[in-house]
Amino acid sequence: MTRWLDRTLGAVAMYKLVLGSLAVLAVVSIALAFGGLISPDPFALLASLPVAVAFSYGASWLGARIVRQRAHLESSLITGLLVFFIMAPSLQLSGLLAIALASTIAATSKFLIAFRGRHIFNPAALGAYVFIFVPLGFPTWWIGTPWLQPVILVAAFLILYRTQRLDLGITFVVVAASIRIALTLANGGDLTEALSFTFLSSQMIFFAGFMLSEPLTLPPRRWQRLSLAVLVGLLFAIPFSIGSLYSDPLLALLIGNLVAFAFTQRRTIRMTLTETEEIAPGTWELTFAPHRPLSFRAGQYIELSLPHPSPDQRGARRYFTISSAPDAGATVSVTFTVSDRTSSFKTALLALPRGADVNGTGIWGDFVLPRKTTEPLLLVAGGIGVTPFASQVAHSHLHDEDRDIVLIYATSSTETLPFSGLFVEAGVRVIVFGPQSAAALPAGWVLGSEGRLNGDALSALVPDLADRRAYLSGPPALVNDLKSTLRANGARRIHTDYFSGY
Repeated sequence: MTRWLDRTLGAVAMYKLVLGSLAVLAVVSIALAFGGLISPDPFALLASLPVAVAFSYGASWLGARIVRQRAHLESSLITGLLVFFIMAPSLQLSGLLAIALASTIAATSKFLIAFRGRHIFNPAALGAYVFIFVPLGFPTWWIGTPWLQPVILVAAFLILYRTQRLDLGITFVVVAASIRIALTLANGGDLTEALSFTFLSSQMIFFAGFMLSEPLTLPPRRWQRLSLAVLVGLLFAIPFSIGSLYSDPLLALLIGNLVAFAFTQRRTIRMTLTETEEIAPGTWELTFAPHRPLSFRAGQYIELSLPHPSPDQRGARRYFTISSAPDAGATVSVTFTVSDRTSSFKTALLALPRGADVNGTGIWGDFVLPRKTTEPLLLVAGGIGVTPFASQVAHSHLHDEDRDIVLIYATSSTETLPFSGLFVEAGVRVIVFGPQSAAALPAGWVLGSEGRLNGDALSALVPDLADRRAYLSGPPALVNDLKSTLRANGARRIHTDYFSGY
């Protein structure tokens, strides 16, 4: 089941998944309203939806023109739809004006309330929160209704699963739900009422799946994200007032955004392409010179933004693991494979001339080696999943770290073994699984087998596997399979590399 989910969801760009989910929710909401099953007037929904979306798109387009950037269509549509679900739908001019202004504020906040090119607050939350104080319209979170919860739950699960943020969503829900249930019981309600109020008549699941999970307003490390989920859950569920500020889900998220801002490198990463090289058949390495010093840890990944004509469904932003060491001079490299059906993004990236500028939107990831250099490691790479290990081994080699590393390299051909020179120079023990002969491998490398990586071969070649901290990197389906294989053979400390493609 997880393999099917990984394969299916992995083929869809994250922006398209979120946009499609919100669009389905909008259609279902309008249908339920016409059926009299949810409270909003269906005609108010029909009037409010185009206003929210159109003003978000228009403001995004205008803002992008002013700052000389390309407007991100999908992002602006998502923002408009979120405002639609938060603000009170209306047929009155004042109510529609409030929705229009909320969408406009949300869209323009991406440009106006930003630090070095990165927005600080969740745009939809900020746009709607303004109307807590402006008596023109108001946020009602009408989406929090029992009839919509099944659709919301499925959509939120798909988004959190695809982005590997289920732990974030579950942590938030557990904290917020526990407090809300306890407060309801303390105020004389029964358990049925408490559960119904918390899970069926609440915006909590929608909030977790569509609002809290926005990647650009999350900190880069897992412990930071889970801490943030606890904080936002507390603020979401506990009533409080500070002066003119009162507890509100939107305020909880905005405070969380400020905390995340303190954790994160919040600036657009501007870089100039210095070299494009095919380092193995079908494998390309692009090297960039950042305009400002770039801080990251070996094993983390960067999101590149490259607007280009006729982008395919994967969009104009892609994540790439940084394959160079953090201290490898003043350059940063990313490495990827291409095929006959490669994406429009990679095609456009490879077509860039030297000297072209490319923007990065952030660096994320917890796929980093332990600081304790004496801990034995098992690195397992599937295909181009070797890139984070290249960065980590290069960093360790530069700093003369005496790490005990075994690298398992699953590949389809000996010809496609990028970074083999680095691993040989660093003295890493490498075991290759794939359809080739041992004679074709670098000296000292071992051929594990000519078929798929399996538990018997692993146990024979790495007898101390259970004592090693394992790191897996590669296609999601392969990573899931290998994770099960490692667990079955005694491995307990397993880390996996994943990025969402947002």
